[in-house]
Amino acid sequence: MCGITGFIDQAGAARVVGLDRVIEIMTGTLTHRGPDDSGFWSDERHQIALGHRRLAIVDLSPAGHQPMFSASGRYVIVYNGEIYSHAEMRDELAGQGVRFRGHSDTEVLLEAIACWGLEATLPRLIGMFAFALWDRQTAELTLVRDRLGIKPLYWARHKGSILFASELKAFREFPGWQPQIDRNAVAAYLRHNYIPAPHSIYEDVFKLEPGSILVFRAGDDPRSQKFWDFEKVAVEGLANRPQLSPEDAATALEQLLRDAVKRCMVADVPLGALLSGGIDSSLVAALMQDQSERPVRTFSIGFREGGFDEAPYARRIAEHIGSDHTELYVTPDQARDVIPRLPEMFDEPFSDSSQIPTYLVCAMTRRSVTVALSGDGGDELFAGYNRYLLGARLWRRTSWLPTPLRTAFGAGINLLSEQSWDQLARLIPSSARPPQFGNKMRKLGGGLRFPDPDAIYRQIVSHWHEPDQVVISGVEPRGPLWDEGYREKIPDFMERMQFFDTITYLPDDILTKVDRASMAASLEARVPLLDHRVVEFAWRLPLELKMREGNGKWILREILQRYVPRDLFDRPKMGFGVPIDDWLRGPLRDWAESLLDERRLREQGLLNPEPVRARWNSHLRGQNAGYQLWDVLMLQAWLERYAH
Repeated sequence: MCGITGFIDQAGAARVVGLDRVIEIMTGTLTHRGPDDSGFWSDERHQIALGHRRLAIVDLSPAGHQPMFSASGRYVIVYNGEIYSHAEMRDELAGQGVRFRGHSDTEVLLEAIACWGLEATLPRLIGMFAFALWDRQTAELTLVRDRLGIKPLYWARHKGSILFASELKAFREFPGWQPQIDRNAVAAYLRHNYIPAPHSIYEDVFKLEPGSILVFRAGDDPRSQKFWDFEKVAVEGLANRPQLSPEDAATALEQLLRDAVKRCMVADVPLGALLSGGIDSSLVAALMQDQSERPVRTFSIGFREGGFDEAPYARRIAEHIGSDHTELYVTPDQARDVIPRLPEMFDEPFSDSSQIPTYLVCAMTRRSVTVALSGDGGDELFAGYNRYLLGARLWRRTSWLPTPLRTAFGAGINLLSEQSWDQLARLIPSSARPPQFGNKMRKLGGGLRFPDPDAIYRQIVSHWHEPDQVVISGVEPRGPLWDEGYREKIPDFMERMQFFDTITYLPDDILTKVDRASMAASLEARVPLLDHRVVEFAWRLPLELKMREGNGKWILREILQRYVPRDLFDRPKMGFGVPIDDWLRGPLRDWAESLLDERRLREQGLLNPEPVRARWNSHLRGQNAGYQLWDVLMLQAWLERYAH
């Protein structure tokens, strides 16, 4: 895992300082992503510079140093990620006469491009990657991001120059960098708690979308194309479902997952697994241990506060599979100490509060290993989120109602506060009680006002439902969640929710969180469930193999019970979070009050103070609004750090 950056200085901004000096400084901002080595290269003729920070995982020798040149000298690459198929690619290339200097996957990738061409190489890649390739013969810069968006890659237009980097902080060191905040992106952020691709917090700065290639050539407009299209994968998968029995489907998926996990276990440094005790991480850890000759290192963290502690479940899983388990119980003070680091860690406003425990478990894990496997992706692929069932049930039970009656029903639900619904939820047995019940009821109550199921989904996943009224002069960009064409392409509402999550929430929230939190600790996180072969297989499975009797991830449960007794993992889903609601009324109240000060908001001129202050005051009165307030607080903390 590494950090990459570079630019084509078409406007001459870097020439005064010098290309080498500018790229050295930009590269230095990414040291946390690659503490083991640093390298940069520039070409005065074309005014291009490339920089790289290395976290050495495969081939720890100088033969893995970047920027790396192809043997022919035609190509130069800076690359971030891991190619798990590099061994068989190496053998194939060697059979065609290619000679290698080392055994890094970077060299295999580079020589494959030199031998087969970029478009022929990309389909052979199994892994996670973001890289920049400079073709010295054609004077073209090509940016590539992996299929699911596991690794980040930003690019920017700046006064005629082109910049790219793993993180935005590298751009801030480019001469004359004075970007403008994108108010429309802020509006989208308040809805989602992240800024959806291709947008970023700045105007003219973009996230390269998953599965994409972007080519720059002097004097031409950028050329963009997809080398892997998830929409096509999903639609074709739904249309071409194999006739497999549930048992055969589970066995086929198990073999695929075993291979994906085994590939992720290849490293020249210590390796372990993040284990929460949930189905996904437990399955990954179990498959690791079953294919290892010695105990696998597993790691989890716990909280003493009720409703937030999964450590006992993880411990029981670890005891059963025989892993070498480490757990750390985190105090509220330790968790809150992370908050001042979040703006710099994430570089743009990001407010999934599970960013805090995610960083803490990564930091603890890094003390023992350099690589850790995680179970991210299982919920999106195998219908694990509670909202899938709730949203589908709501539409099924209310769609027959006339719109006025449905609206009245929703208004009735919203007569009760979130806290009141939480109190009523105590009447439900704990084994069947959905987490964050009040928050879900309020969202579903709001969803009843809408005429179609996709509007219900938008309601469920939204934090601020009318963000344009909060962001001054902000107009929320309408992305795929508003595209009515998907109703025909993916007719089933539950599968459509999975699709929407995979193209938005997964790359822009979950994978962003894991990447930044792990890289802040210089830990490489690998996600075997997001092997693209697993993704393609999952979308060929019928929905009944994912959701049964009100429980998601049915097929993963069937596989996991082959390794772990069902009673160790068969329980209601628990979120990986911290008690933000209580903290904002308690130890974080003064900090929040300062950032939400009405005069401060007015002077900044970005947010309308009235709805923000109204939400803050209602929260202090006991009507939980922690998610919405955390959105604003992370925005305010980011502004305090970067908006000068």
